[in-house]
Amino acid sequence: MNDPLEPDEAHRRKTRAFRQRVEASFAAEARILAERAEIYAEAFAYTQEQTAKIPSATSRERDMPLRAMAAELGPAVHVDDRTMQTHLFEGHRLHTEFTATWEAWRDGKIQKAHTRVIVEFGAELHDPAARAAYENDVLAYAVKTTVGRVKPYAQQVADKLNPATVQERHDVAVCKRRVWVEDLRDGMSMLGVIGPSSEIHGIYDRTTQQGREIKATDLRARREAAGQPVRDEGEPVWFDERGLDEIRADVLMDMLLTATPTIDPTGGGLGAIRATVQVSIPATTLAGTTSGGAELNGKCAIDPTTVRILTGNAPGFDRVFLHPVTAEVLTTDRYTPTAGIRRFLQARYVRCAFPGCRRPAMRSEIDHHQEYSKGGKTKGDNLGPCCTRHHVTRHAAGWTVEQLPGGRLRFTAPSGAVYIEDPPPRVMFLPDPEPEPEPELANAPF
Repeated sequence: MNDPLEPDEAHRRKTRAFRQRVEASFAAEARILAERAEIYAEAFAYTQEQTAKIPSATSRERDMPLRAMAAELGPAVHVDDRTMQTHLFEGHRLHTEFTATWEAWRDGKIQKAHTRVIVEFGAELHDPAARAAYENDVLAYAVKTTVGRVKPYAQQVADKLNPATVQERHDVAVCKRRVWVEDLRDGMSMLGVIGPSSEIHGIYDRTTQQGREIKATDLRARREAAGQPVRDEGEPVWFDERGLDEIRADVLMDMLLTATPTIDPTGGGLGAIRATVQVSIPATTLAGTTSGGAELNGKCAIDPTTVRILTGNAPGFDRVFLHPVTAEVLTTDRYTPTAGIRRFLQARYVRCAFPGCRRPAMRSEIDHHQEYSKGGKTKGDNLGPCCTRHHVTRHAAGWTVEQLPGGRLRFTAPSGAVYIEDPPPRVMFLPDPEPEPEPELANAPF
């Protein structure tokens, strides 16, 4: 009698067919992505040829060919130009410095994640001979196994071939320290920090010790309360229900938002700087009629409780009138003196108006669509927020902007491509209708 768990020939054929289809799709995807990387490499090389013809030594002018190319290509595929600029550079580096890796990717022998690992560690090897030896060694292993196994091996090979000492490499790496924000769901965001390991672990250890001390204090309070007679009335006893992770996060945010840096080259001015954010709040949410619609810096949602705290502590705020159906910003006023046009534009566009950019409008410059020097007026239908990068790119590369009804902007690239940018869409939250009264019961005959 056949074992029911033993696969029969039909099962084997189906499994082989699925495997072959998956292999074919991976190979096709790898070929397409590798060819795209080749296009990026050619576009990057073309911008370098343009840069070589620029006599100026200023970095802004010499960066303009690459930035202009990224600004042309990014909006065409709905990618912001900074990301596109990174794609151009990485495609060129892979295609020119790790040619064998690119060819293996094109032929479907490895996947994109393999190329990232090989380039990540191989980029530290500036000697072409050492880099070639590294690539040959790691690539031979990569074609046989997964990315997770390749990564530690690639690091070991790179460390072996790298002539720089650990200290020299650290001195270079420390110049890449940075801070960034990633927006999550439900009114939450993540703050990331890259810095020297000793300091990052020191921060984590200090907040951990402070969190444990808070938990220990709470535990003592609970024990004391347990030994007290039960009180029928009076102020209720409060205990800290937060977990250690929550306390760590709260302590860190408290110190960052309220403390003054120990090293202050301004002579004390850094301590006077306070965090500033732009919050869009539906009046119905502020009043408690609805519970949604608040937005922070035009990037992420924010919960109603935090909104009410922020507005309660704000020295002044803008009232923005939206069309009840289309949600278009109609006008804005302010209860305390302000630059009305700037605030109107910040309320309407929320972020930099250039295609694909997400920099908050409050951190952007106000750009004249028709240049002021050429007769452009300083009024709402000729102005829009534009971050410094895109303000410079627009004028230097030759982009034009025309404002259409409703705040829509028509951007025309130097190549002639046209992009229509609408003000950010807003979801209108309406209060729930009052429930209908329950019908009175007729007098029953019993």
